[in-house]
Amino acid sequence: MNSGKTLFAQLMDHLPWTTFTRIVKKYHGDRYVKSFSCAEQFRTLAFAQLTYRESLRDIQVCLEVQGSKLYHMGFREKVKRSTLADANELRDWRIYAEFAQVLIKTARPLYASDKLDVDLEEAVYALDSTTIDLCLSLFSWAPFRTAKGAVKLHTLLDLRGHIPSFIHISDGKMHDVNVLDLLIIEAGALYLMDRAYLDLARLYAIHLAGAFFFTRAKSNTVLRRQYSAPVDRLTGLICDQVVVFKGYKSRKDYPVQLRRVKFKDPETGNTLVFLTNNFVLPAAKVCELYRQRWNVEVFFKWIKQHLRIKKFYGVSENAVKTQLWIAVSTYLLIAIVKKRLGLDYSLHTMLQILSLTQFEKTPLNQAFQKQNNTNQGVDLRKQLILFEF
Repeated sequence: MNSGKTLFAQLMDHLPWTTFTRIVKKYHGDRYVKSFSCAEQFRTLAFAQLTYRESLRDIQVCLEVQGSKLYHMGFREKVKRSTLADANELRDWRIYAEFAQVLIKTARPLYASDKLDVDLEEAVYALDSTTIDLCLSLFSWAPFRTAKGAVKLHTLLDLRGHIPSFIHISDGKMHDVNVLDLLIIEAGALYLMDRAYLDLARLYAIHLAGAFFFTRAKSNTVLRRQYSAPVDRLTGLICDQVVVFKGYKSRKDYPVQLRRVKFKDPETGNTLVFLTNNFVLPAAKVCELYRQRWNVEVFFKWIKQHLRIKKFYGVSENAVKTQLWIAVSTYLLIAIVKKRLGLDYSLHTMLQILSLTQFEKTPLNQAFQKQNNTNQGVDLRKQLILFEF
């Protein structure tokens, strides 16, 4: 039986609130707070993500309309625009960043058995970043170009389930390759990266950790061939070689052999040169595997289209990072609910349904039941005739 909770409250029940409370205490988030706790702030911004609210006033008005239901959604009193703005400015964003990491650890095992598009048993990750443009005059703490501000969302995406296993938010000036210093490399895992991450010392560190990288060579990469394996040129493969770096500094940074696979895409005519420290996978599978790196680009496109991460409710660094981390947590929450309820819906469809049903008191699993759109049992002769010919 439905206990009378709104869909929003039922959705929030899937979050580990005991852990959230522990994190809040760690950062003293609710110290001297008499009303509108960190939990209420999280619920408010999660509600804004789920219902596509565009501003603080938009959030306030939407919640005021449903004032009689706020208590059952987890709010002790009405949400005021100024109170929410102050919370975004002052509550430590690390609370929500650490809570997002907890949700990542919860979500990843749920998708561990999902199949990859490539037949592999190993863990496969795609690493990339996306830039979120900001107005430099308002967001002066996030320099990017001379007259432009930005933040970068660096993401290591687990291709089983498209769940981010690592996220780092930086200003726009941080180079992508620096994020390799922040990763904890998983032995035996496969890492797909574009040319921005071609740093030989860092790639050698991945090699020493027992993991495998797959990246592309730059135009000025100088290599010496030591061995060439036969390839079937009808498949688009040009060569499969064992190579070493020629330059003194390059050999010092990466002193061992690596593999070069050259491939000409029959569809576009582009020639691609892949570098990897994996000598086991067939050359054709190396090319097929690298194609999967595009999934991280799809992930960035998805969150920019379906989450509120391009317009911000505050201009300070704390407010922006708080909103971004709660947006990530909302994505993870929907992914967790999808697996726990065994739903055969895309995340986009789930968000569309939830955006219109937050205040309803339907059981959560029933809200996602597929509607029968057939005309079974309907006598079409009783339908009104609009036009006669």
